[in-house]
Amino acid sequence: MGRYTNKTILFRVNQDNEEEYRVAKKIFDVQTNRTHCPESLVIGRYSVLPYYKELEEDLSTFDSTLINSYSQHRYIANFDYYEDLKDYTFETWFDLREIPDFTRFVVKGRTNSRKFQWDKLMYAKDRTRAIEIAHELMGDPLIGDQGVIVRRFEDLELIEEGINGIKFVNEHRIFYYNDKRLASGYYWTSLGRSIETPIEALVFADDIAKIVSQHTNFFVLDVAKNCNSKWRLVEVNDGQMSGLSYCNPYELYVNLKDALDNDPTLP
Repeated sequence: MGRYTNKTILFRVNQDNEEEYRVAKKIFDVQTNRTHCPESLVIGRYSVLPYYKELEEDLSTFDSTLINSYSQHRYIANFDYYEDLKDYTFETWFDLREIPDFTRFVVKGRTNSRKFQWDKLMYAKDRTRAIEIAHELMGDPLIGDQGVIVRRFEDLELIEEGINGIKFVNEHRIFYYNDKRLASGYYWTSLGRSIETPIEALVFADDIAKIVSQHTNFFVLDVAKNCNSKWRLVEVNDGQMSGLSYCNPYELYVNLKDALDNDPTLP
């Protein structure tokens, strides 16, 4: 990435992110067409999927590159980070034959979940129900191709319960460039109100970021507090595709620009 002097955001705009788009334009060169990103380090905001590898190849013809390579993206999307971070997160099984009895589970795709159908398509009270949900998700057009994983359920500190049994827990989203923290905010915008991210959550996430940054550049950590007052990693996400939650867009983009401008590996 060292030869790219331009830093450009390739932004896919919709009605849900128009305000973020307006903020980003005040700080970065922002484009909505990949052909307008020559000789650039490109931050593909909401624009890298579903054809990430093809976008990377197209940009290379304009002498440009994405902030996260396709292989770096796959480290996150394939859940490859689990082996590096299993001490920080929930026990996870990739083979339905290996999941144990006598515990509860969360069933999801390697990247996405049906969290707004918590009671029906995510939470499993036992092994039998976990297998049933897993088979249903395998036929889900969003999740099936990702591969389904089963995770040990842990009770998290509850803020409020919503429809379909969804739990608005004490969970927070934190953006990073390498191991530099860019912005943080409460995860659950559906709750309708924000909760300040505790310093303990930030310290916990910073330790994880030191590991993840060895494998990818721009990422998000979602962390939550369990009922034993212990912070846990919920998941890692590619920073290019992650929604803001309650993170401040101005703070995110100012700090990202500063991090890029002061990265010794970049010009």
